[in-house]
Amino acid sequence: MYDESTFPKIISVDDHIMEPPNVWQDRLPEKYRSVGPRVVRQKVADMQFVGGVFSYREAGEHEEGTWCDWWYVEDLRYPLTRVMAAAGYPRDEVTISPITMDDMREGCWNQTARLADMDVNHVEASLCFPTFPRFCGQTFKEREDKVLADLCVKAYNDWMFDEWCAGTGGRLIPLPIIQLWDAEAAAAEVRRNAARGGRAVAFTEIPAFLGLPSIHDPGGFWDPFFRACDETGTVVCMHIGSSSKMPSTSPDAPAAVGSTLTYMNAAMSMTDYLMSGIFERFPNLKLAYSEGQIGWIPYILERADKVWEENRGWGGVADKVLRPPSEYYRDHIYGCFFDDVHGMKNIDVIGVDNVTFETDYPHSDSTWPHSLKVAMDILRDLDDETVYKIVRGNAIRMLDLPFDR
Repeated sequence: MYDESTFPKIISVDDHIMEPPNVWQDRLPEKYRSVGPRVVRQKVADMQFVGGVFSYREAGEHEEGTWCDWWYVEDLRYPLTRVMAAAGYPRDEVTISPITMDDMREGCWNQTARLADMDVNHVEASLCFPTFPRFCGQTFKEREDKVLADLCVKAYNDWMFDEWCAGTGGRLIPLPIIQLWDAEAAAAEVRRNAARGGRAVAFTEIPAFLGLPSIHDPGGFWDPFFRACDETGTVVCMHIGSSSKMPSTSPDAPAAVGSTLTYMNAAMSMTDYLMSGIFERFPNLKLAYSEGQIGWIPYILERADKVWEENRGWGGVADKVLRPPSEYYRDHIYGCFFDDVHGMKNIDVIGVDNVTFETDYPHSDSTWPHSLKVAMDILRDLDDETVYKIVRGNAIRMLDLPFDR
């Protein structure tokens, strides 16, 4: 039985980076810098999150407000919030409110400080999702100038490899983004990043929610992207909210409703893939769901298998989903959690080889700096081999990491 001194160092497959202001300004051609991503400090008059929708308003010239750092690109104005960079704040002070880079813990954006915060948190390695590009690069998909958007995607990925992750001995794991609007360009970007050691890519949980073709598209819109991931061993990583749509019940529902229901996007997405036939066409493809927790997985697998077996005459999948959906799950999909007691009670059904761990630094849900205590408590009834797999072993295998060899 592990104790505090022997408990395996955590590999977190879901953390976040608050991009420093130089990411794009240092890398874009000069003619694009005035319209490309840049940080501007302005006051915010109002900011709220209601009914699953984040809204805000910049203060007028003579209006009262709170200072905030904003990302500007083309005509987009995007303010930073405290829930994005909550590390170090007492829980009662983690609110939907403006924040500047000066008000954040330095580990939110600085590599050296991040590594130090990981040390404090018993974390050896970390995979970080973006913030300003949003969880899979939606910000650039929405830009009118697609030449600029393409340059922004590549600049972010260059920064990710050459600056954020460089020199860390694999402790900071690259997570590039893609050109969501162009599957061929996305495939080329996957291959470019794989050639320099990348083994993960951020993608949207439900493309149709972004106005893109679904994964069921009869023309195979996404096939070039999935083929590139299949052939390079690149894991498709999908964070809750990467479809730019969070579950809620009404426009006036409090944020707590959506926060309780966040797993639903992951559940819908996983069902999509299980019923798509994609794993028959791309047998090496691997998917990873972040921050969706795992307690819901057994029922989805049970229901999917039942539908596959009993509704074959009209379900629309008999000719492409050739095995029970739960078998594809075992071979191709990873779940991720940080606080799921029900999931741990059902770990044998979920699969000890299909589960990874996260700390969600520096978001409001993060377990930092107490992730060791949290992990030891929630995993206390599991044997040492299972604990090792969940907190690090499965992540090493999934992402082909240079640890424990």
